Amino acid sequence: MHRALLERRIRDVHSRLLRAREELAVLDEQLAVVVESVDEARVRSLVSETPLAAHEHSEAARHADAMAKAREALVGTVTALEKKQDELLADVASGR
Repeated sequence: MHRALLERRIRDVHSRLLRAREELAVLDEQLAVVVESVDEARVRSLVSETPLAAHEHSEAARHADAMAKAREALVGTVTALEKKQDELLADVASGR
């Protein structure tokens, strides 16, 4: 592969990786808040034993589960980008 093209691809992958890591950091912070909210809703549900409190807890838990799945997907994206970056850097090092 032409060196200039290879360097451009490395820069592109690197910038995508930085954005994905930033998104992951934000998502981690948001997920921590949501998990705390789930815990609080669970306690309210146990104490009040009302259908409304149970519903609020299940809604909060569903939201946390969805965020956890989104985080898992984002972690996969970061891993794939890191692998691609490593491959490209290996190509540069080998002089391809």
